[in-house]
Amino acid sequence: MINAGELNRATLSRQLLLEREPLTVQDGIRRVVALQAQHPASPYLALWNRLRDFSPSDLDTAFAQRAMVKATLMRITLHAVHAEDYRHFRGAVQPTLYGSRLGHRFAAAGLTPADAEELVPELLAFAARPRTSAEMQAWVEERLGSEKAGGAWWGLKAYAPLHHAPTDAPWSFGVRPSFVAAEAGPLPVGRTVEPEALRALVLRYLAGFGPASVADVAQFSMVGRTAVREALRALDGAVELLQGPDGSTLFDLPGASRPDADTPAPPRLMPMWDSVLLAYADRGRVIPPPYRPLVIRKNGDVLPTLLVDGHVAGVWRQVDGRIEATAFHPLSPETWEGLAAEARSLTALLAGRETKVYSRHHYWWARLPEAEVRSLPL
Repeated sequence: MINAGELNRATLSRQLLLEREPLTVQDGIRRVVALQAQHPASPYLALWNRLRDFSPSDLDTAFAQRAMVKATLMRITLHAVHAEDYRHFRGAVQPTLYGSRLGHRFAAAGLTPADAEELVPELLAFAARPRTSAEMQAWVEERLGSEKAGGAWWGLKAYAPLHHAPTDAPWSFGVRPSFVAAEAGPLPVGRTVEPEALRALVLRYLAGFGPASVADVAQFSMVGRTAVREALRALDGAVELLQGPDGSTLFDLPGASRPDADTPAPPRLMPMWDSVLLAYADRGRVIPPPYRPLVIRKNGDVLPTLLVDGHVAGVWRQVDGRIEATAFHPLSPETWEGLAAEARSLTALLAGRETKVYSRHHYWWARLPEAEVRSLPL
């Protein structure tokens, strides 16, 4: 059996949040599986939290050289992943992308999934070099007409195996995306799960987030639980079973890191949409239940959080060149000192990139309950 404290520390260990590791950006992202990338800054801040001596320019280079790629993957959201992982991850979530992006809006444009399958090879040939979203939509409009183009491009830009192409400073990707065809081998088609791809994703997920339940794997990937169970059954011998704190069955890799519950966990300033907050069906592993609606908003925004002793303790934002920390419960002087040290490091990183990161999301702060607010560094 594994208790709740041990589960939390296992997550922090796998996610490089117990201590920063001396890894390259490519090795770091493989260790943590995938980084949420809805906001261009988030992968950078995620790796700053996890890697020793992290240099943003190394991530710039990895994106520019396509050693790391940004694409629509798990949960139909943008993720940054190692290029070698992309094909398996894309194959594993094929049924989800097919069902979602070739659904009602695509059909409302008078199109069928068969139309998409016919268009995708030509679309990818057009995107053999980076193309702006406007160019891609114009290409679709030329073939389908203006009435169908909007719905068709909405579906195709997430369904087709496309990467976002780096466009602009400060975080490699600007607000107006460009696209380039993925180098992904045979094109995925239909609703069928690629069993080998799903097994690969499950193993990578357990390495980065385990121990975990069937529901956790399904939540992370947005792949159906039946398919996840079948994948785990096929991995019999490669995974082991544990009993969770509530008596549920958890799966993990033999010999994977599971530190003691009292292992020290340093404070961290986590980016928006960090994967550690979203990778589980039971998010209480990292987010105390009363705080969940405060940091995961109804529209899907996930605010930048204070991680204290391995759990969400508040939120942060950048204001006037400083880090403003809002704590949902009292913190010790030592914790505030640790957060101030993190804020100094983060402020230095942002100074060379963007001095108003996440600023368009500040309206959420007016909806937070009364709490202790400090400007860091102290």
